[in-house]
Amino acid sequence: MRTLKYDIVVVGGRLGGSTASLFASKSDVDVLMIEKRQEIGSPVQCAEGVTYGTFETLEMKPSERYVRSRIKGAHIYSPDRRRITYEGGIAEGLVIDRKIFDKDLAIESARAGTDIMIKTNVKDLIIENHKVCGVVAKHLGKTIEIRSDVVIGADGVESNMARQAGIETYKNPKKICSCAQYELVGIDVDPEYLEFYFGEKIAPQGYLWIFPKGDGVANVGVGIRSSIHTAITYLNRYVSKLDATPVELNIGGVPVSGPIKQTYTDGFLVVGDAAGQVDPITGGGIHTTISCARIAGEVAAESVKREDNSSEFLRDYQDKWRKEIGENLDKSVMYRNMADKLNDDDMNALAEFIETQDLEAISKISVLKFVGKHPNLMKVLTELL
Repeated sequence: MRTLKYDIVVVGGRLGGSTASLFASKSDVDVLMIEKRQEIGSPVQCAEGVTYGTFETLEMKPSERYVRSRIKGAHIYSPDRRRITYEGGIAEGLVIDRKIFDKDLAIESARAGTDIMIKTNVKDLIIENHKVCGVVAKHLGKTIEIRSDVVIGADGVESNMARQAGIETYKNPKKICSCAQYELVGIDVDPEYLEFYFGEKIAPQGYLWIFPKGDGVANVGVGIRSSIHTAITYLNRYVSKLDATPVELNIGGVPVSGPIKQTYTDGFLVVGDAAGQVDPITGGGIHTTISCARIAGEVAAESVKREDNSSEFLRDYQDKWRKEIGENLDKSVMYRNMADKLNDDDMNALAEFIETQDLEAISKISVLKFVGKHPNLMKVLTELL
């Protein structure tokens, strides 16, 4: 069996893998990134919306090669179609072409010094004396042993690397959002606004989204948690009412239960969907994954230089990402649990309240009066507080 040696091996070549590889390589260590597919960036498993802050984390400027539209806000629709509009802040950003963006990120990583193996499946971890020391992979029909000081698992929601390393990664199936998305041509939408639709009939325990990509093209998708019908059933029901043509269909799952308890062990780190580093409210994971993956790459590189890949040292990764985004993810878990208890009537009432209030001048008394008229909302808020 052929044997290779690297300082760091990254399993997975999408956003998490490329970001971790990029920042590890910038620290001047030997990095290998392994991708099971023959092309990085495909298939797309994302609505493709991203904030400007993501590019600040990457220390990159967004390229016109993959920017499809610039977003100034979002329209949010309640079950009774009442519309609330938000502008600026977290609602402001870009819709990008992930196929181009993901590959560009991998290219930047390669330019920084990362070696990349595509169409390569990682079959197992090499574990000696309870410490991860590399992977066994199959590349073009040949099995290869790749030794390393640190392995970073960025292998997505279906990850098995972390579990093999001894990290508890169990995700409750009821907390995984089933998603389906079409890229549609000929759809009439505002090119500067995202659209979100809520309601049990349109997307139970989830929402439907429309992300414009310019020139009458948009991503239209549904994310649900329902045992009654599949995501594609709800999506087709909505799309059948539109005079638009699909040119691409993507289906996948998104964990919305929050991050796993531990994201490190001896010689191993886990990032992205595999670590549950996804916003439980929105299901968005680009910014959170990139933030955590950068930290993972930097901590892994530092562990190589210090010749210390122990669990005690690699814990620094979890401490840092928790400090940066952990509190926000914890709050999102809390809000997700609250949202799960709201029915359509509750959502309609909330939308009416928000629509009729001056949110900057809103008082506690007006909130209490409103909640008092809606027993279920009172119960949910009481449990929350």
